[in-house]
Amino acid sequence: MKAWYTIVLLILSNTFMTLAWYGHLKFKGMKWFEDLGLLWVILISWGIAFFEYCLQVPANRIGFKAYGGPFSLIELKVLQEVITLLVFMIFTLILFKTETFRWNHLLGFVFLTLAVYFVFKK
Repeated sequence: MKAWYTIVLLILSNTFMTLAWYGHLKFKGMKWFEDLGLLWVILISWGIAFFEYCLQVPANRIGFKAYGGPFSLIELKVLQEVITLLVFMIFTLILFKTETFRWNHLLGFVFLTLAVYFVFKK
């Protein structure tokens, strides 16, 4: 059960992270947003990233073996990276219609999946 809590929290935290890092790129055409300076964009992104940390830290604590979780530190990191890329791709394909998903992207995901396989292999 701790594995699922960890994975769900990582998915949610990465959703906030992706929004904080890349969401402001989508809002360029919005009237209220285009007049904001870079400092304001940074502060807004930090505000969004706060929620990412509120989910990421518990995910790592719940999932880490030293706290009774099922994952080693390396397994947690690889899991987090794959979730980050999956959330990023979904975010990109939904919000940024000009981006395309090509065969080399798919091949990269296959290799990342293989990396997860080998990291979790006992």
